[in-house]
Amino acid sequence: MVEIEIKKSNINQIERITMRGHADYDVHGQDIVCAGASAVVFGSTNALFELTDGKVSVEQDPNGGYLKIEILEFDERADLILNSMIISLKTIEESYQEYIKISYK
Repeated sequence: MVEIEIKKSNINQIERITMRGHADYDVHGQDIVCAGASAVVFGSTNALFELTDGKVSVEQDPNGGYLKIEILEFDERADLILNSMIISLKTIEESYQEYIKISYK
């Protein structure tokens, strides 16, 4: 299962998003849940670097299965991008609840 943990500040700003695991919906290369979640997350991560001035830290396992995005300095555009990412991931979760889970910390 892909597990996505979202950590928000006490004023509801996204501070960190961690994604770990594999969906195991289908075999590697044909897993549409993993591919969809990865496309959303990596596209949003790229947008953070291209469209914001905020400081962002990204950690990932080169073998896959782990990605952490941490906002080091608040930026309104970064918050908008991350909220858009969460909306897209929730859409995937609604259809594939057995394979992807979003939680808040």
